Amino acid sequence: MTAPGAVAAPDGSVDIGVAWHHGDPLSEQRTAQRDAVVVDRSHRFVIAIPGDERLTWLHTISSQHVAALPDGKSAENLSLDINGRVEHHFVQTDLGGVTWIDTEADRGPELLAFLKKMVFWSKAEPRDGNELAVLSLLGPKATAVLDAVGTSAPVDVYDAQALPGGGFVRRMPWPTEDSFDLLVPRDQLAIWWAKITEAGATPAGTWAFEALRVEAVRPRIGLDTDEKTIPHEVRWIGGPAEHGAVHLEKGCYRGQETVARVHNLGKPPRHLVLLHLDGSADALPEPGDPITAGGRAVGRVGTVVNHHELGPIALALVKRNVPAGTELVAGPSAASIDPDSIVDDNAPQAGREAVNRLRGK
Repeated sequence: MTAPGAVAAPDGSVDIGVAWHHGDPLSEQRTAQRDAVVVDRSHRFVIAIPGDERLTWLHTISSQHVAALPDGKSAENLSLDINGRVEHHFVQTDLGGVTWIDTEADRGPELLAFLKKMVFWSKAEPRDGNELAVLSLLGPKATAVLDAVGTSAPVDVYDAQALPGGGFVRRMPWPTEDSFDLLVPRDQLAIWWAKITEAGATPAGTWAFEALRVEAVRPRIGLDTDEKTIPHEVRWIGGPAEHGAVHLEKGCYRGQETVARVHNLGKPPRHLVLLHLDGSADALPEPGDPITAGGRAVGRVGTVVNHHELGPIALALVKRNVPAGTELVAGPSAASIDPDSIVDDNAPQAGREAVNRLRGK
């Protein structure tokens, strides 16, 4: 926020404390797709977990397979409640004997409290790790920027490597194909910002990051989820190789019964889609607004953002049986589902096929 031209996020935003944009949010989005931008995401809550059993312990209380996560590797992960509903989404990186977790600012203290409560006798010591702060570097020229500041770019998605002077850089699969998170010492945040911008990255705000995330149909907990959301609804199924947060071949964890039942026998009641919004409406919807079809409630609005090419767009959780061509109303705006955002999940399920065989079908 001390950078020249930085504009604060509006009141009520979940991104209070960091720049919303730096004067031209649409240009920042274009630059992220053509060149390189850096986004301050230092409001994310960081947790550090040292201890010899940190990975095997975390494996037992979360949805991802992380028991043998190699040094210098990362994964997305979830904490579910007993009914399989999503409580927390986080990214974790194991490096140098410590697992680093970063998550949403407003959910971090609750996640840290939960982790501390679940330690029992394990050799794991979750603590506040906010001595590190998150910067995101996006764009096809991001690797050149990293070279210029004295570190090479991790080659594979979720790979991480130490930064000179502390912290680390990891490659992420979103919001663009060339995305990197730098977790840098918080007391050096301004120094790293200056180094990265002097190396050629354009300052960008969370508006640009969110627009590209919505375009990529990647959910954000608390905006694109509600208290009923299960992982299948928002594309969080899969191991690190699938860029997911729920591994389907790991042992018992809280909420696993729901995950297994939906995967083997059922379908999620809703799915995450991209909405195109009517830009001529008097106002745009807000997260949590209802989506209706013919006056009937069929979903809820998630993140809403103006995109430099697509115009006003949003993520939404919509009932699976709503066809892509249905005329929708999202809050005060007419809306339509982008058909390319619908994932075909109608393949035969192993559990259902086994039941049918037993019934002679």
